[in-house]
Amino acid sequence: MLNSTSQKKRQGFTLLELLIVIAVMFVLGALAVPRMMTAVNDISLRYVASDLSGLLQSARMQAVRTNVAQSVMAGTMTGGTPMYYIDKPGTAYAAGDPILPVNPNVNVWLGAGSGAPNETAFLAGLNFAVDPAADPPSFSARGLPCIQGAGICNPILGQGFVMFVSKPGIVGNIPWAAIVVNPSAHIQIWTCDKSGFWIQRD
Repeated sequence: MLNSTSQKKRQGFTLLELLIVIAVMFVLGALAVPRMMTAVNDISLRYVASDLSGLLQSARMQAVRTNVAQSVMAGTMTGGTPMYYIDKPGTAYAAGDPILPVNPNVNVWLGAGSGAPNETAFLAGLNFAVDPAADPPSFSARGLPCIQGAGICNPILGQGFVMFVSKPGIVGNIPWAAIVVNPSAHIQIWTCDKSGFWIQRD
């Protein structure tokens, strides 16, 4: 009896048992990996939104400090990487301008028309008019949102800016975020959940 028992213990796993364990691992992996990739994509998008929010805040502070209107404008770095930079409204990028490189997989829209989930309802809920011309977000010397025109950046009463940001997911999920500059120059970050509901993050 002792020899028979010890022999069974030395046999290890059968092929069937190994196949069952591998099948279970594949099923668990198939369930966990897409969720993990979606979570990583969502976090990555929030970092982009946070970085753009910080750049807008820097532009606002620079406008007040220098007493000259400042904008956050789109450009392209050497090598083709998209970027956003701070300079006087309508000015091309110059060496030394603060910049923010943006992942080429990230899409950024100014104003309405981005195709974000429930965009119309979201914009209506902000309770202020969004710049209809999709101008680059600019700040006057007083730190208020303004629109460049004829060399002067004029604040428009009750109007602000919205930048929509999206990043296509590996598993088909497309997360969305929005950076909002309200008429009093308060900068907010919003994200959209899977059901299309927008949630303010700050």
